[in-house]
Amino acid sequence: MTMTPNQLLILSLVLLAVGLMVGAGALVAAEIRRTRSGQVIGRAIRQAVVAPDLKSAVDAPADPDAPIKPELELPFHWLDSRIGRALVADEDRNLIDQCGLPSKRAQLVFLVTRILLAFMLPLLAYVFWSSGHKQNTVTFVLAASIAIGFMAPKWVLGRIAAGRRERAAQELPLFIDLLRLLQGVGLSLDQSLQIMATDFRHVLRVLGFELAIANAQYSQGRTREHSLHRLATLHRNENMRGLVSLLVQVDRHGGAVQEPLRIFSDRLRESRRSELKERIGKITVKMTGVMVTTLLPALVIVTAGPGFIAIFRSLGAIIK
Repeated sequence: MTMTPNQLLILSLVLLAVGLMVGAGALVAAEIRRTRSGQVIGRAIRQAVVAPDLKSAVDAPADPDAPIKPELELPFHWLDSRIGRALVADEDRNLIDQCGLPSKRAQLVFLVTRILLAFMLPLLAYVFWSSGHKQNTVTFVLAASIAIGFMAPKWVLGRIAAGRRERAAQELPLFIDLLRLLQGVGLSLDQSLQIMATDFRHVLRVLGFELAIANAQYSQGRTREHSLHRLATLHRNENMRGLVSLLVQVDRHGGAVQEPLRIFSDRLRESRRSELKERIGKITVKMTGVMVTTLLPALVIVTAGPGFIAIFRSLGAIIK
């Protein structure tokens, strides 16, 4: 019995779906076993901790055998597996951090979204579009839809991360000016960073968020250099890296920070001014092509139009 290409494609998709269901079932079973074991251990720990309090409480003690409502536990350990590392690479995790989502939940949502789109887009394309087209065209469209579904979440994160990097570069001069102002009124470096992370977060939306994370890490026992490492390297800004290096040196060796900040601010403004001049030069070159293609035909029509009309009338009169 011979099978047509469409039947072979349908059979392969069915086998692929069955394999995915089997794999998903195995993962779900393993997750259920791990969750049950965790619930048993957690129930034993809670009973051991709560038992002394229950003995001294005035109210009647609760039934220790009563079922405890299980908490929702997400399978974050999938992210550290080999498949999770392949589907959510270090570059993708860095993009998620740049988008302001430095959590395992965001990485798990990214992983699930990428898998769903990689399977849903080709399925929708096959169901609603494949009828009436050639087999080679259908295969190419399905492969392209798989690639688009797999890469679309990364493209979206890349656009958001690029916008946040640009916003961080724009907020850097204001960040330096505010730090100079707070240092000028007699506050220490730690107090200045705390105030900027709390009171000026509505102005410094990107840098204020990153500074709040750095302050939280510093309060938990990390050094100033380690806590500011994310701020220096995350947004890939050389000026930000230089500012963090300056703050680390001041925190380590002490001394006045206003004059170095003033010099750094002047240098940053000069670099931004030269960058704007370069952009203006590029815009001038681009506008030359636009003017040639749009204004030159209109200018020729306005200036040479009457001459051509007179020539046409003269030629018409000669022919008559």
